[in-house]
Amino acid sequence: MSKFKSASALAATAVPEATTVPKAITVEVRLPSRMGFEKVAMSTAAAVAMLMGFREDRVEDLKTAVAEACINAIEHGNRLNENLSVGVVLSAGEDWLEVKVSDDGKGMCRQPAKPNIDRKMHGEEDPRGMGMFLIQALVDEAEWVAGVDGKSSYVRLVIRLDKEAA
Repeated sequence: MSKFKSASALAATAVPEATTVPKAITVEVRLPSRMGFEKVAMSTAAAVAMLMGFREDRVEDLKTAVAEACINAIEHGNRLNENLSVGVVLSAGEDWLEVKVSDDGKGMCRQPAKPNIDRKMHGEEDPRGMGMFLIQALVDEAEWVAGVDGKSSYVRLVIRLDKEAA
């Protein structure tokens, strides 16, 4: 038996009109690998989250996480090479927003160690290197994926809509 159905078979099993079926929405942005353009992705993510009904504090969390992910892609993935671009894909579900930020880098070999905030605050450690830690603290899910061919790595962020608090 075939896994594919004809159009008439699909119509016969269609969802009744009274049932509300959430439609997935996808927004894509392509950015040059130049510092400052992370703000375009940040603003786009904020606009989508606001349209979905996210609380203002969660929109701010998302903006920071997306900006950090884009800065990492520009600086570390594409090594500030303006001939390369950063891709940002926002996929909105009924109660979640997924953001994928991709670059042409090879990805990371391992997860960096958790930063020691006290040591950084006292100048005992480089103040940089907190982006990934910050991203993880601000979103519900964060996953870094290395490209199979040593290129096209991405970070996947998910933030969920808290309907009770909205």
